[in-house]
Amino acid sequence: MIGDAVLLAQVVGTPGSKTGTMTVLDYIGSGGPIGYVLIVLSFVALGLIIAHAITLRRSRMIPQESVERLSAVLRTGDLQAAIAVCREPVYESFVTRLVGSALLRCARSPFGTLELRSAVEEAGQREVDKLYRSVDSIGILAAVGPMLGLLGTVFGMIGAFATIGELEGAARSQQLATFMSIALVTTAEGLIVAIPCTVAFAIFRRRIDTLAVEAAAVVEGMVAPLENAAGLSEEGRPAGKVGPARSPAPPREVRVG
Repeated sequence: MIGDAVLLAQVVGTPGSKTGTMTVLDYIGSGGPIGYVLIVLSFVALGLIIAHAITLRRSRMIPQESVERLSAVLRTGDLQAAIAVCREPVYESFVTRLVGSALLRCARSPFGTLELRSAVEEAGQREVDKLYRSVDSIGILAAVGPMLGLLGTVFGMIGAFATIGELEGAARSQQLATFMSIALVTTAEGLIVAIPCTVAFAIFRRRIDTLAVEAAAVVEGMVAPLENAAGLSEEGRPAGKVGPARSPAPPREVRVG
């Protein structure tokens, strides 16, 4: 027991000594090359989380100033003016991109605003898909982090078992501790990257769904004047007569005898 305690003190060191005290940088360095890769991924993940936390807000996706300006133009029925407003950088947002894409399709279509509702729905789906794809990058980091940590664990265990078979005495203990440190540190770093990314991914997906529903309600109120001007009913179908009324066919001459 005494000999084991002495050997452990030689390998680990006493608290406060040069060999026993490890800083955060020492722990990071003990993870090896994979540990440094995980550190880089953690900074990338932090940047993505901050960027999405800034952009996925109601004030950025549905700004009140853009909604008021675009609504005022749409009430005039001028499609080209509304498209010009949507293209102005000062009014750039989720709502203006959605409405601008739908109005551009209507302006190019021979049916005009008769297909406004379907154009808005398709444009909205495209914009929501773009947001989902941008958030998917955080989900990828959440999946890759534990895999890299597991890879570092495997490398560490391989080195540890190789050390057991090749070295003896204090040298073996020192190398064994080094490889076990690689295995455990990389596992911890992988989880440190994955856990916040997983939480942020779920939160941002839920936020996109919530903001998309709010944007749909706002856009529906904005394009209502155009739908009314086009003679559309609430179901999105043309109200009243569909085509010119046909004159009744002349009666057939019936011959008797």
